[in-house]
Amino acid sequence: MQESVTINRTYKDRLFKIIFEDKKELLSLYNALTGKNYQNPDELEINTIDDVIYMHLKNDMSFILDDWQNLFEQQSTFNPNQPLRGFFYFADLYKVKYFGKKIYSTRLLKIPTPQYIVFYNGTTNMPDKKELRLSDAFQQPTTQPDIEVVAHMLNINYGHNKELMERCQKLKEYAQFIDIIRHYLKENEHWSNEQAISKAIDDCIKNNILRDILQKERLRVMA
Repeated sequence: MQESVTINRTYKDRLFKIIFEDKKELLSLYNALTGKNYQNPDELEINTIDDVIYMHLKNDMSFILDDWQNLFEQQSTFNPNQPLRGFFYFADLYKVKYFGKKIYSTRLLKIPTPQYIVFYNGTTNMPDKKELRLSDAFQQPTTQPDIEVVAHMLNINYGHNKELMERCQKLKEYAQFIDIIRHYLKENEHWSNEQAISKAIDDCIKNNILRDILQKERLRVMA
């Protein structure tokens, strides 16, 4: 089933950002991905670039934790150019933090290790995990690129990456919510996207799926 790009991408993107802009939930997602057990959300140093249309990464979440510079992004369509976008984004993050700070010194300036995760939930079939490399775009192939960026794409459609979902309840419920909307659109071809979303919100609140968020943020999700 093909999704309506103009509406469906918007609600998926917006809800993902609503859920994980909460530092507690973002930390839970980080722990689920890394196997760590951090408990204090205040340890997250959020450094997301403020410009909401920067490189069209409207749903990025950038933060430093334990000397890792993390960039998380949700994507509703497959984009093989994610590594190039990530390259630009990381460059600006490091420039903001370190430009002018003795980068010409004879002493090595240590920087947080980059980690780039793309959460994919489009309708094109994709494996649970896929690595996208900047070097794949090089016009002259090389086995030893002088610059490399790897985007780790994770399929978060319902039924994929089950172990990850079990470790992060909000991510699992997000996947369930999207799956319920798709079900209603498939079973009721005459329904608008708004009707399917509204019915899915009602069902999820009733069944304790993202209940707290959907009760509070219904208008933002529907907008």
